Amino acid sequence: MAIRDLIPWGRENSPVPSFYRDEDRDPFMALHREMNRMIDDAFRGFETRMPSLSGFSSARASWPSVEISDGEKEIRVTAEIAGMDEKDVEVLLEDGVLTLRGEKRSETEDKDRHFSERFYGRFERRIPLGYEVEEDKVNAAFHNGVLSVTLPKTQRAQTKAKRIAISGSKVSAGGSKH
Repeated sequence: MAIRDLIPWGRENSPVPSFYRDEDRDPFMALHREMNRMIDDAFRGFETRMPSLSGFSSARASWPSVEISDGEKEIRVTAEIAGMDEKDVEVLLEDGVLTLRGEKRSETEDKDRHFSERFYGRFERRIPLGYEVEEDKVNAAFHNGVLSVTLPKTQRAQTKAKRIAISGSKVSAGGSKH
C-alpha cells in the first residue's frame, strides 16, 4: 500500500475501476475500503476550507488566476497576484515557456499581547506559449496586484497561421464530396 493511500482525501480519483482491483475479493480490504470511505466523508470539503490540507489540488495549482489573450502580433498574459509586491514576483522566459513565480513572507509580533504571526505563500505557473516571441522585446508591468506580460510574436509566428475555408458540402475520408 502506498503512503498516499493513507491520506484521507482525494482517494476517490483512483484511475483503476474497482472491479479490476484484486483487493475487492479480500474481506479485510473491503473493510479497509469502507473505513476509508467513512473518513473521506468526514473530511470532504476540508480542502476548500483549508487549502494546506489539499496538497496539490486543482484549486491551489491554478493560483494565481491567469488570463491569456492571443492577438495577431502579441500574446498578453495577465495574472492577479493580490497581496504581493513587485519585488516578490519573478518572470522568466525559457524555451518557449513563460514562468511566473512569486514568494511572500510576512511576520508580525505584538509583545504587548504576547503573540506573533507568520505567513508564507509561494506560487509558480508555467505557461507554454506555442509561438516564437521576440525575447528582447518582452515587457512586464506590475500595478495594484496585477502582473501584465506582453510578448510580441516574431514575424514568422505572425504569418504561421493560415485560414482554412469551410465549405457546405461533406467530404468523406477518401476526399470525395457527397
